[in-house]
Amino acid sequence: QVQLVEFGGGLVQAGGSLRLSCTASGSIRMNHMSWYRQAPGKERELVARIMSSHSTNYGDSVKGRFTISRDNGKATVYLQMHSLEPEDTAVYYCNMKRGTILDVWGQGTQVTVAS
Repeated sequence: QVQLVEFGGGLVQAGGSLRLSCTASGSIRMNHMSWYRQAPGKERELVARIMSSHSTNYGDSVKGRFTISRDNGKATVYLQMHSLEPEDTAVYYCNMKRGTILDVWGQGTQVTVAS
């Protein structure tokens, strides 16, 4: 049984930065870790993903501004966000996936960017 807990959300001004963290109650070493976000009235979208191999990919809207990283020893994945825009306002969710046998979601953390 694995649980994910996100921290780091909050209110920032446009152009500011935040760092989100997601810590698992167990090893993440063999799993793919992702950040998703969902704004009111919109579909949940992939923000960033870091594979077990440490390969990464990003959504087009955040590429160049956000960086995902992982620390397997701390069972934690991070999302460093710079140059935040009001359009980044959403609930951000951590996800851990392993093939078709494991798919775990965190509770979400609110990020609000004021213009």
